[in-house]
Amino acid sequence: MAESKSPFRVVIIGAGVTGLVASNCLQIAGIDHVVLERRDNVAPPEGASIGMYPHGARVLHQIGALKGVLAACTATDRWFYRGAEGEMLMNNGFFRHVEKNFGVGYILLERREFLQILYDSLPDKSYIKTGCGVKEVKHVGDQVQVTLYNGQVETGDIVLGCDGAHSIVRSIMWEHANRITPGLITAKEKANYRTDWKAVIGVAPQMPGLGVQDMTSVSDKGKTFIAFSQPDRIYFFFIFRVDEPYTWPGRPNSKDADRDALVESVADHPISDTLLFGELWKKRFRGELLYLEDGVYDHWHSGRIILTGDAVHKFTPNMGFGGNCGIESTAVLCNHLNRILSENKGRKPSQEQLSEIFELYQNRQVPRMKEISELCRLVTKVQAWETPYHKFVDTWVFPMQSDKELANQLTEIIRRGAKLDYVDDAGFGPGTVTWIDHETEKVSQGSSIASRIVRLVGAGAAILAVLQGFRFFTFASASVAP
Repeated sequence: MAESKSPFRVVIIGAGVTGLVASNCLQIAGIDHVVLERRDNVAPPEGASIGMYPHGARVLHQIGALKGVLAACTATDRWFYRGAEGEMLMNNGFFRHVEKNFGVGYILLERREFLQILYDSLPDKSYIKTGCGVKEVKHVGDQVQVTLYNGQVETGDIVLGCDGAHSIVRSIMWEHANRITPGLITAKEKANYRTDWKAVIGVAPQMPGLGVQDMTSVSDKGKTFIAFSQPDRIYFFFIFRVDEPYTWPGRPNSKDADRDALVESVADHPISDTLLFGELWKKRFRGELLYLEDGVYDHWHSGRIILTGDAVHKFTPNMGFGGNCGIESTAVLCNHLNRILSENKGRKPSQEQLSEIFELYQNRQVPRMKEISELCRLVTKVQAWETPYHKFVDTWVFPMQSDKELANQLTEIIRRGAKLDYVDDAGFGPGTVTWIDHETEKVSQGSSIASRIVRLVGAGAAILAVLQGFRFFTFASASVAP
């Protein structure tokens, strides 16, 4: 560790959700950086919506973006849970109880608009450089050099890969890791990202039958329709099982012909008591076919390269946890960077120190992300009636639970979400539930046995345990697929 002639600098690859959140967090901490985005626009007209649970919203509050997000949308109110014929199975106030628990409910808005708000929240936008595709990343002494396709070279002390599920930085990190420690990144780990599902997603104008600030989910064999309504538009996902699963790096191309064939196959599918999917699709503003990867990698760093967001953890969309998890992991990493730089008082961290904080970050987040991934996979299978058991859970067990019970089952996952530890979160909420990082030792030790058990096994496992309690009703041959 030597005296620094230049400030510690982070080179961030990707200006999506995690890249823009990272820039906000680092600017607040006074940490020098640059964000390199290959596109010419940080908020392209792609995707459908993005949802925020309270733990994601709390970080947005800390970086000054929550006010803009809340102004751009209406909090989700009711959850309409429907069967294959569009019949109502459950109409509950799940989201109201989430808001009661934490003071902020489930927030949903267009992904493009969300990215623009994150960009607008930046204290200094000069840190963002668009039109900067990455050609090469290499370690040079105690620095990292990033060469762009335009010939420019950006130099920093670490590289942060925020470049999504098909991350270039991740592949470079794997190569570096196996060069330093042969066999560390195995072929089996590289295949952790699976594609079992595909989805037709889009944005459409408001239409009767789906509410005005509500969620609709329609379950059927091998497919699920999900929509979120706002007063002026509807964001929708029609999720299908793929014929043959793929693992990284395999991935089919999304073609308009494939999209149109899927749409035609469900055009007459009811999505409410009065509305068919074909009617919604016909009025869409835009729509596309996406193949949905999900999984969690075990290794998130090597040398001076570190990853976050979809580059290391990605989820099926049914539970809406993806953006929240990316924001959370980014906040955890920024906490570690801010701490080590503060402790070093002007001296740059050594490789040993960086490896230590990267490992702390990875060790905290990997188990939590795997817990959430398992929950999301389970819910996706339940809503698509993967087996008779899953169908029974979907059509009988879920509707039997109260909206309060459903909200409380997610409470442990939400309240364990990390925030920035160098920014006050005063003014967020409060709700009836105490955040884990606000608990005193006395409160934690005095919590209920049930709460401690849930915390031990994880909220995802707790929900699975509840569902398993109804297993004796199912066919003897039915089982939960791995």
